[in-house]
Amino acid sequence: MFGKRGQDGFGKAGSPTPVHAPAHAPPASSSTMGRTEPDTILDVGSAPPQLGPRQPIAPPPLSPTTAGAKRRTLRDDGYYDTKAQVFSALIDTIDLSQLAKLDGESAREEIRDIVNDIITIKNFAMSIAEQEELLEDICNDVLGYGPLEPLLARDDIADIMVNGAGQTFIEVGGKTIESEIRFRDNAQLLSICQRIVSQVGRRVDESSPICDARLPDGSRVNVIAPPLSLDGPALTIRKFRKDKLTLDQLVKYGSITPEGAAVLQIIGRVRCNVVISGGTGSGKTTLLNCLTRYIDANERIITCEDTAELQLQQPHVVRLETRPPNIEGEGEITMRDLVKNCLRMRPERIIVGEVRGPEVFDLLQAMNTGHDGSMGTIHANTPRECLSRMESMIAMGGFNLPSKTVREIISTSVDVIVQAARLRDGSRRITHITEVIGMEGDVIVTQDLVRFEIEGEDAAGRLIGRHVSTGIAKPNFWDRARYYNEERRLAAALDQMEIKTN
Repeated sequence: MFGKRGQDGFGKAGSPTPVHAPAHAPPASSSTMGRTEPDTILDVGSAPPQLGPRQPIAPPPLSPTTAGAKRRTLRDDGYYDTKAQVFSALIDTIDLSQLAKLDGESAREEIRDIVNDIITIKNFAMSIAEQEELLEDICNDVLGYGPLEPLLARDDIADIMVNGAGQTFIEVGGKTIESEIRFRDNAQLLSICQRIVSQVGRRVDESSPICDARLPDGSRVNVIAPPLSLDGPALTIRKFRKDKLTLDQLVKYGSITPEGAAVLQIIGRVRCNVVISGGTGSGKTTLLNCLTRYIDANERIITCEDTAELQLQQPHVVRLETRPPNIEGEGEITMRDLVKNCLRMRPERIIVGEVRGPEVFDLLQAMNTGHDGSMGTIHANTPRECLSRMESMIAMGGFNLPSKTVREIISTSVDVIVQAARLRDGSRRITHITEVIGMEGDVIVTQDLVRFEIEGEDAAGRLIGRHVSTGIAKPNFWDRARYYNEERRLAAALDQMEIKTN
């Protein structure tokens, strides 16, 4: 199936079954029929063969010998030289148009078989462990994301940070550690970056060196390439777990108490306007995904995001995504354009993945004009700072409104601020559930329903704390809860919480 036309012994065109080279066959010929040039995959960064939705393929179980090889530090130049020779022979041998017709697992098996034949023909001196490692690397280069594949297959990794070809860091358990993963050179890294962003219709090169994109599973990707990045392309991937987190799991991990989770469920259910605030990596998007699970299935939801990350389970969801300018600097669709347009789409809830600029004004207007239950996330370290940032972003949009008017719009639009934080031990906690009461003079009045208080740390350096109630029995959204027949459950959740004692 994959043998190319020619007299090189690797098969003939139209062969009904995969043809592999006999041990005495010469290296692959330079025939070009039905093949892609090697540098198309190695350096230019074009998209891989279209094999349908990408299926993550876990690496084979590692024997102790292979595991030891994986733990070794940098590979020497000989490894990459051997890999380049095998890769070149593979590209000369295989028919990519036929390969594209197979599913991912079948294509991987075919590539492995042909690479084994090439290694035998060229008589490379390799141990079984080294050969297995080379096979896996080449399969990943052709069908996936090269050296990133083993990291993407691991569900315990939260972030992947590549600082040029020679340095890769990962976040595991809230701690950043250096990985043994390396790239052959910056050209290979840039090729993989281009492959990732091209899947969502974007590009990264010298003329457009900054790009936001996403993987098929929704993981967030940012690339910044030379000349802005001096030491080679910098790639950052915020991974999404395969099994989506729920509020119950957040309770299990200690991010919130069961009673606090019940309060959040009610907030999502009774159509409170919610802003989730937090710093970078604090879990805002994860928490937003958790809250959206309690939206009724019959509601029409419209999401607006820079890169589509939200994964709502309701049947009636419209997903919108911004668009960067083209190479001529035209055609950009901003977040504000999306929010303004979705008001004409008869939404019942509007969810903005991340509020960064003047679109906050349009979101607040939507919250205040019949789209109850709208949600969004904002970068801020405290609930009070979240309100200040909203005010600042409105001013950045050029709205000539008095400060008091802006604060009145905020106070009448936002019902609840949920504050998430990533603590110094790497754990993530919901630190505040705060409701916005209204205005007193020129000041927005808020009150905390739940707070997380740090009490110390254990011998391992993990922070010890507790979620406490501030003793408020009837929150400001009590009437809304009663309208949805949730007042008893809300009262029970607040009564069961530990009340702070001075």
